[in-house]
Amino acid sequence: MKHLILALAILFLFTESVKSQPRADNKFKQEFLERINRTREQGCNCGTTYMPPAPPLTWNDVLEKAAMGHAKDMANKNYFSHESKNGSSPYNRVEKAGYGTNGYKSYAVGENIAQGQQSIAEVMEGWFKSEGHCRNLMNPGFKEVGIAEYNTYWVQEFGGREAFSEEQQRLIKNGRMIIRRSTPAQ
Repeated sequence: MKHLILALAILFLFTESVKSQPRADNKFKQEFLERINRTREQGCNCGTTYMPPAPPLTWNDVLEKAAMGHAKDMANKNYFSHESKNGSSPYNRVEKAGYGTNGYKSYAVGENIAQGQQSIAEVMEGWFKSEGHCRNLMNPGFKEVGIAEYNTYWVQEFGGREAFSEEQQRLIKNGRMIIRRSTPAQ
């Protein structure tokens, strides 16, 4: 009986933990991915620079978690910046959320933020009209995205990781290839 009660308590705590972590619904994810990938497929002008077609982005829940954390932080602390009040950068936030570099030979992170827009269409239109935001959306180095909205604060976290080849993985495992990591400038 004690085991049954303990198992139910653990299940309840796990369920409550999962419920307390906001996750975008499928409609939200689909609409963003369709809007982004339609433009990436065609290419577009970002300001005066033509950005050629790029591969489609896929949704990443870890990037979404980082995006939601930053959206909530900006809304709750009443600021609007890529740098959090505690000094963290987009790189710091996605890494803290669990979007790591282990097993990857290259790693790229980007972020778009917006505030006040009332719909996905409105925020996407603004991001595509802004040269810097548009460049993030069209960057072929970005392969994944996670997006969140909280009290009209919108955050898009982009990530791009490239895995080592099978041959490189074998060399690393055998100690014949050494990886040195450097952190991006803050």
